[in-house]
Amino acid sequence: MSFGSRGPAATLLALALAFTVRAQAPAQMPAQAAQAATAANEDVASARVQAEAGDAEAQFVLGNDYFSGLGVAQDYGQAVIWFQKSAAQGYAPALNQLGYMHQHKFGLPRDYKRAVNYYRLAANKGYAPAEYNLAAMFKAGLSVKRDYKQAFEWYRKAADQNLPGAEEEVGYFYQSGWGVKRDYAQALTWYRRAAGHGDSDAESQLGFMAEQGWGEAQNYDEAFSWYYKSADHGNDEAMENVGYNFEHGIGVAVDYAKAMWWLNKAAALQNSDAENQLGWMYQFGQGVKPDDAEALAWYQLSADQGNARGQNNLSALQEDLEENGDSADGPVNDPVLEMVQRRARIRDLRAQITGLETDALAEDNSADDLAHMGNNGKNKNGGIAKAMNALGTVVGEKPRVDAAESREEAARLREELARLESLDQTSANVLAP
Repeated sequence: MSFGSRGPAATLLALALAFTVRAQAPAQMPAQAAQAATAANEDVASARVQAEAGDAEAQFVLGNDYFSGLGVAQDYGQAVIWFQKSAAQGYAPALNQLGYMHQHKFGLPRDYKRAVNYYRLAANKGYAPAEYNLAAMFKAGLSVKRDYKQAFEWYRKAADQNLPGAEEEVGYFYQSGWGVKRDYAQALTWYRRAAGHGDSDAESQLGFMAEQGWGEAQNYDEAFSWYYKSADHGNDEAMENVGYNFEHGIGVAVDYAKAMWWLNKAAALQNSDAENQLGWMYQFGQGVKPDDAEALAWYQLSADQGNARGQNNLSALQEDLEENGDSADGPVNDPVLEMVQRRARIRDLRAQITGLETDALAEDNSADDLAHMGNNGKNKNGGIAKAMNALGTVVGEKPRVDAAESREEAARLREELARLESLDQTSANVLAP
């Protein structure tokens, strides 16, 4: 037997990490793209002149250019160099960015302790994104003991500077009673403040509060209105909620076609709850012809992201098919499913490439350290220093070979990534109604 997909409550908010990086520009016409590329190159050239003159802000900007590949080829090694130069002057955004790179293994080894240290240095300077990131570390218990009280205090500091994500987190802590006495009225106040600053997570949470009747009278119409507003602003969790509400007639008339459309939109953004719901609709023929093969494919995508409901529904359907001697090996011809599978592969490839490039940088640095291990300032004997350096060069040959192999594998994966990204662009309108 299959499990129920979920209750009517909205899914809880996932941990979001803020960091200071320029946003990528939207797709442009060829002429506009050429102009933008020229402007980006000019910006990089200007930043480089100022950065080389020792300007901390320019060093940070140049680091971001390398981090994001704006006007230059993306190069995490160069990004680290310029962020470190800026951070050495105490520039808070650079300190925060180094913490982010350590936390997520972008060009630096994953090191939560160093991430916390960098975040704290920047947060102590009153830099709101770092206050937010430090709070998130205390919330998750990464390298520090989980401490909701400390997390709340740092979120509140960032929220007092009008950082929307922090305002939403303060509301969530009041809603949950984490580090502070539960207070739905305060939660609503902070959610409304964050929503007023354009935070779609806060809009979604306002829908959840109205749906549950927390801090206000239960109102499914109001809940749906907030979910829809959040979904319209691109929030995948809200898209899933809108789809679920259309599927079950919560605050709106049942409409399986609209449910499927919104769930597809959320799934295209790799929302695992939406993937699970689509599996449910195909398994039980809600607005579509029952299709166990399609259901299994959607459940598998959800399960692959660690979604417990997707895992349970996948196992249950597989058991039912085995018990009944049925087969679900038929072909699945679903352009949305194909797109979601491709995007999952794109996500995995990007993570693999980043990891390989970061490993290659670490291996090269290790080889360089070995090749110069005689130059430690303590060794006064030049002959011994040369001998140690020679030995280190030999020992360092393996990390250099490993680095080359990591870069070779990254290059191979990058070719596959480029092909898939090109296919993804051509299917961008697959969800058009």
